[in-house]
Amino acid sequence: MERVEQLFNALWQDYIQRLCPSAAQVHDLLEEGEPLLNDHIALRTFNLPQVGLDRLAAPFIAIGYKPCGKYHFEAKKLYAEHFEHPNPLAPKVFISELMVGQFSSLLQQTVRDLVNQVPESAMHDPAFLYGGRLWDLDYATYELLLAESEYAGWLAAHGFGANHFTVSINQLEQFTEIQEVNHLLRHNGFLINESGGEVKGSPEVMLEQSSTMADRVPVSFLDGKKEIPGGFYEFAKRYPMEDGELYSGFVEASADKIFESTNQ
Repeated sequence: MERVEQLFNALWQDYIQRLCPSAAQVHDLLEEGEPLLNDHIALRTFNLPQVGLDRLAAPFIAIGYKPCGKYHFEAKKLYAEHFEHPNPLAPKVFISELMVGQFSSLLQQTVRDLVNQVPESAMHDPAFLYGGRLWDLDYATYELLLAESEYAGWLAAHGFGANHFTVSINQLEQFTEIQEVNHLLRHNGFLINESGGEVKGSPEVMLEQSSTMADRVPVSFLDGKKEIPGGFYEFAKRYPMEDGELYSGFVEASADKIFESTNQ
């Protein structure tokens, strides 16, 4: 587990420093003497050979992770897979990729121009997973991509890093329901993602999720700094299956709405 912990510690440091500084405050609100259990992280990429889902999965597979589920988000033109480690305490990993070929020729060419700037050598070091943007980008190009796909704009601006970490509600003693966590967060000034309802999922699908709206964070573009949506914090409650084990997968309808936590 040492290699797993090292990788996730590096991802966490990048996440709280660059993408979601408010996550540290959430920790302070929810920690009960024990470190919070991270249910999963989510990573975003483009489905181009240089940077596709398989490239992001490789460093996790190298430390014992295995593919466990596939997901399609037709409206957002995304494909995703999730990965699990044999040690149940290791966080799950949810990796999505934008189906670039399903968009306009302008978006396709713009994204290819960005990805073509990525040095192949950078993708051989697992540190690229939390390395941020590996291409130059001006604000007008960000806005162009954003107009067609929120996901494309976000990924072009931020590059590689954890889009979100996720608190496992199952581990908490003070709170047993997601609504209770949402209430505490609202009381402390956090905005909750209400797309599709503030709680996505149900006991019937064995998974309930909610999330904050993304922090607005400064991003350096070629033509100056701008504040745009960064990362967010998610909360998940899993329910037992018939065999008594907690459900470990994801629910497409719920995940679809979680993606909207980074909307402007």
